[in-house]
Amino acid sequence: MDAGLLSSWLVELIGSAAAILGTLCWLPQSVKVIREKQTAGISLAANLMLLSAVSLWMIYGLMIGSWPLVVANAISTALVSTIVFMKLRYSATPG
Repeated sequence: MDAGLLSSWLVELIGSAAAILGTLCWLPQSVKVIREKQTAGISLAANLMLLSAVSLWMIYGLMIGSWPLVVANAISTALVSTIVFMKLRYSATPG
């Protein structure tokens, strides 16, 4: 679909909704891992790849000067880093 056909507010609304949902989707998992200290069902490899991806998106946003991209991915980086940290911390504990 040609973005020129849509009004700019709708384009911004769609982009903002995607950024907010894509960023906040990691909040419930982060909170659950912190509260329960249980990470057995979480894939370290998948979360490390995701952490790499959101970190690279953040760097890309810095390079092109897109602050919405930077902010959304900085928050995602923090949330996914929390999950990875907790996975490393609690996977090492027996039982």
